[in-house]
Order: sequence, then C-alpha cells, then structure tokens
Amino acid sequence: MLSVVIPTLNAQDHLPALLQQVRGCVDEIIISDGGSQDDTLSIALSAQARLALGCKGRGWQLARGGQWAANHLQADDWLLFLHADNVLADDWFAAVQTHIKTHPQKAGYFKFKIADQGFWPRLMEKIVTLRCYFWQLPYGDQGLLISKALYEDVGGYPQWDLFEDVKIIESLRGKLRTLKAKIYTRADNYKAGGYWRRGLKNYRLYRRYKNGADQESLVKGYYP
Repeated sequence: MLSVVIPTLNAQDHLPALLQQVRGCVDEIIISDGGSQDDTLSIALSAQARLALGCKGRGWQLARGGQWAANHLQADDWLLFLHADNVLADDWFAAVQTHIKTHPQKAGYFKFKIADQGFWPRLMEKIVTLRCYFWQLPYGDQGLLISKALYEDVGGYPQWDLFEDVKIIESLRGKLRTLKAKIYTRADNYKAGGYWRRGLKNYRLYRRYKNGADQESLVKGYYP
C-alpha cells in the first residue's frame, strides 16, 4: 500500500495538478491542512482525499499526516510525502515502484528541478545535486518516499515550523538514495526573493539551525 501525504495551506492554485498526477496511482491521499481559507479542502474532497486538519506549520502538518497514515498501515507499506506545489515527472510512479521493489530498506527522494528557464535555475539545480551527493541532504521539496517501518524507526517528522525536513533527513543518513525521476518545484518564491539572495538566506538559516538556534528565532529570521 502506498499513501501520499500532502501538507496544504491555501493551495487551490497548485493542488489540482498534483492530485491529478497521483490519483489512480496510489492507494490513498491524505491532505494535512493548516487552516486553508480558499477552495483547498473542497478540491481535496473532490479527489476523495482524507483530511487531517489542525494547526499550520509544515512540520506539524507533515507529522500529523504521517501519523494519520501510519496508524492504519502495515510495516511494509509506504508513505510518499510531497509539497502541494510539486510537479512530478511522467515517470515518477515507475521510479517509486522500482525503489520499493529493489531498495526496501532505504528512503528515496526525487531529482530536484526548478520550473523556470535561465542561468540561475540551472545553477541552483547543480548546487542541490552536489549537496545531495556529498552531504546526503535533500530538502522537502524533493519529496520523501519511506516505508512505515523506517519512518517510525527514525521518529517521523518533528513538529517544527522550519527544518523539519533537515531533521528527518539527518536521521536517515546512510539510508537514502535518489529516485530515477525528477520533481519540479515552482519558481515563484525564488523569483520573488531573488535566486541568489534566497539561497544565501536559506544557507545562513541552516547554519543557525546547526548551531542550535531555537525554532522561534529561526521562524523570525525566515518570516521577517
């Protein structure tokens, strides 16, 4: 069994495209919503998704959705965590199936791509590729495919507002591999903040996280 968990907050513009990609390929879809005021919930219900409602915060939502799924999954069932604005390559499901069959003891993540043209998107993709290769540090916008057994073994996602993806990935070091399919993240946030400025800001916040900064100060730094 394969369950997809998607955290949402006012995601009506992007969610339909992702739901169309995953519906029919997976056994269930869980939308972990943080209080959407738009049509997100009606879109989810029309796709026959299960709703996990509660507080906002991506880490909180991922943890909640993961727990809802894990409660009724068997140890050898799988979870796929995605962001609502992700776009999957056409061969995504084949890559997921191959991973489950050939690497059941490992978690998987997709190859990072930005849905934009030009020099800066390609440079960011190369930086992410190097980061994943040398430090095994994919971020949440690359998805996470993981068995229930392994998910529970590492403690799942922490109920954090920021760096919840880094925390679980750190727990999975040595048990990660790249899926042979791409995942696209939308360029809106990169364009709004500037590719280089956004990347530098995220790196500085990451260094603060590694030096022990608490969640409150990190959130203030991310949302000035």
